[in-house]
Amino acid sequence: MTMSVPERKSGSEGKEEESEDESEILEESPCGRWQKRKEQVSQGNVPGVESASLAMDTEEGVEVVWNEVLFSDKKVFKAQEEKIKEMFENLMQVEHPNIVKFHKYWLDMKESQARVIFITEYMSSGSLKQFLKKTKKNHKTMNVKAWKRWCTQILSALSYLHSCDPPIIHGNLTCDTIFIQHNGLIKIGSVWHRLFVNVFPDASVHGKARQHRDEQRNLHFFAPEYGLARADKGADEDDYAIDIFSFGICALEMAVLEIQANGDIAVSKEAIITAGQSLEDPPMREFTQSCLRHEAKLRPTAHDLLFHRVLFEVHSLKLLAAHCLINNQYLLPENCVEEKTKSFDPNAVMAEIKHEDRQGVQLKYSHVSPLELDKFLEDVKNGIYPLMNFASSRLHPVPRTLSLSQEQVETVKTPTPEPQETETRKVVQMHCNLESNEEGTKTHLSLFLKMDDKLHRQLSCDILPTDTSKDLASELVHYAFINEEDSEKVAVFLEDAISRHRVKALASGSTQ
Repeated sequence: MTMSVPERKSGSEGKEEESEDESEILEESPCGRWQKRKEQVSQGNVPGVESASLAMDTEEGVEVVWNEVLFSDKKVFKAQEEKIKEMFENLMQVEHPNIVKFHKYWLDMKESQARVIFITEYMSSGSLKQFLKKTKKNHKTMNVKAWKRWCTQILSALSYLHSCDPPIIHGNLTCDTIFIQHNGLIKIGSVWHRLFVNVFPDASVHGKARQHRDEQRNLHFFAPEYGLARADKGADEDDYAIDIFSFGICALEMAVLEIQANGDIAVSKEAIITAGQSLEDPPMREFTQSCLRHEAKLRPTAHDLLFHRVLFEVHSLKLLAAHCLINNQYLLPENCVEEKTKSFDPNAVMAEIKHEDRQGVQLKYSHVSPLELDKFLEDVKNGIYPLMNFASSRLHPVPRTLSLSQEQVETVKTPTPEPQETETRKVVQMHCNLESNEEGTKTHLSLFLKMDDKLHRQLSCDILPTDTSKDLASELVHYAFINEEDSEKVAVFLEDAISRHRVKALASGSTQ
């Protein structure tokens, strides 16, 4: 799903109208968390989406996008209902810092029509296309370091999608469906464009997809073989190579800011070749040309491109340490970095490089700015500096919904207004306290969780000697206290805490 920045009126008149009219709440989600506003978001590249409006997430206090797919024929909707539910359940499993987040969906059945409503992340800073236009207008050139960082982030997302099981093909990657935040974070949207096309076969829904596909200014992003597999039923489906071709065009446009076209006419093959030849750096030129090879099977994978000499670098110890710290943050006390830096003597030497033939180099703690360190950690956490050079090509199982039990399948078919709530926030820190009764028959567990939105969750229960840490973690997921992705690390944390408590209890018992 993608969304563009809405056109806002300038001046005091526009501000007054926005505050009075566009902020008006038109509708609420069944759970009350999402509030649809009047302000529309321009979004023409997701098939089937009849309208997209700004909305407020009342829990997080941030703007999101409220998308609607309308079905005037309820028979068509009923025929596709199971596919639609499966698709949207799949959407909720996609989790990557460089992919626009899909939050929630629900079905709305009325006598005259049916609606599918889904909530997506709002990218307020605009598309990559808009950024490149502004850069060119200001007569500036693209910074090579920024270009490399953007390419790495886009490829990080594509590598994730292509390594899912089954693989997810984007099929609509353009500079209009890539978004850039003010901090340099890149996110790709419209991830499930092709899935929407397949699930919504209705002509009125399909029209927008064809209209966008035929938009001449974006035709050059599509590989020569795009759509041929679906046209020829005997052929294989389009594979990752169509995304690599599209990425190659995006990388080229990022480098030259714009591939020139004659007026409204589509960008020609000659214009692409000319733009590629204008790149002064030979490795960069070879990098983009490898993505644009006519024969699909000769194009590299996203994972291979991350190891190309243009992008590959040996990560600094600082970056490796930052990723290690963030991945294990739940084990560390709150504000541990801030407290640790305060305790250091600024004149103390933290590292020294000695040379036999010349004076050595000393690195002192005063050379490190705590503020810069905090910002760097925040950037790493947000996905601006991924460790993709070390990423395995393991498959990510997507989705869970393909392995539902029969009981769960029956539950899915129940006409509830909204799917069961799940915890979407991640745990960043954990603390717990264990106290056993005198008989030792049960233990009281107090668990403190700090979530990634800086809100806290405190839980307590009695556990028996037969309870395992995995069972406890599964219960926390079941009752939506933690995200399923946190289940394993919570189980490991509890296992360690319970083991240490039992050892301590045995030791105290033997001394009595």
